[in-house]
Amino acid sequence: MTSGKTNNQLAKVAGYFFPVILTILFLYFAFKGIDLQKSLSLIAQSSLLAIFLYVIVFFASHLARALRWRYMIKSVKKDVSTFHLFGSVMVGYGVSCVIPRLGELYRGLFFGRWENISRTSAIGTIVVERIIDIATFALAALISVSLYSGDLYNEVSWLKTSLIIGYILIFLATVFLFLLVRYQELFKNIFLKLAAKINKNLESRLEGLFNTLISGLSSIKGTKNIIMLVIWSAVILLLYALNSYVGFYIFGMEYTGRVTFAMAWIVMTISSFSAMIPTPGGTGPYHLISIFVLTQLFSFGYEVSAAYALLTHFISYLLFVISTLIIIYIVNVSRLKKGLKRESFLSVFSINTEEK
Repeated sequence: MTSGKTNNQLAKVAGYFFPVILTILFLYFAFKGIDLQKSLSLIAQSSLLAIFLYVIVFFASHLARALRWRYMIKSVKKDVSTFHLFGSVMVGYGVSCVIPRLGELYRGLFFGRWENISRTSAIGTIVVERIIDIATFALAALISVSLYSGDLYNEVSWLKTSLIIGYILIFLATVFLFLLVRYQELFKNIFLKLAAKINKNLESRLEGLFNTLISGLSSIKGTKNIIMLVIWSAVILLLYALNSYVGFYIFGMEYTGRVTFAMAWIVMTISSFSAMIPTPGGTGPYHLISIFVLTQLFSFGYEVSAAYALLTHFISYLLFVISTLIIIYIVNVSRLKKGLKRESFLSVFSINTEEK
């Protein structure tokens, strides 16, 4: 018994420190051999106007994500607050800036409490959203291959393998989800019977997972909803690329080399692979990949590329965290006016809420 508890504690400690160790390693390799003093000097001389535009586009891109999410939530609740949608998106990213991956779950729980709807359904829509994101960014990467003047697969050796694996996973996930919806009771009964033989707790968890997926999948029914999801996904990608493009002008990179929207698209899509690595807010992997793309694909200097990676990531990270704190403050002010207790980080996870 003691050995089992010790192993569990060691696993928890390893789980806490693993993202930190990954972050340190990626940051080390990202900035190895780079004159950071020069990079910081470039940041000090950066264009305030370009930074202001970067912030505007940043918020616009996440507002677009919130508006796309509305079409998934419609099946659960027709009239939802745009501010609640946007606020939940920002809080989710803010939490992920501290604890990797937790933000996706937290967003669904937070929004479910805010709008007083099924949290299982809200989380289900986020699961579907992630599948859509994988598909759209994989498509964006293919577009990058056609936009790049050289052989992008040769320049980024891991890209082709990643895309092949990605599309295989998307295909398998699509087939699985189609069969799950078509024969949901059959699948549910089979898996629950198997789970029950192993562990009763596993059975209840698996049942919850099935309910979550079904609730999420029901959110994309209807031709209009699908069309709007495609349109908003395209808008999100364009705004993300525009953010990367504005980033060039923060450091006057247009004076040291030709900058185009196509270049920004490639930087955006390749650097997005950093989200696959579980570090807080993509810290480390984003810097390493961004510097690699800017220096190796577009021949920018290491110091200006490092400055670009440092500042764009810092702005995004800071805005997510500040937005989260402001939104939670607004929530608590509203709750106090209604005579309810303050929300804390852990209270969002509780099942029995005061409202119920």
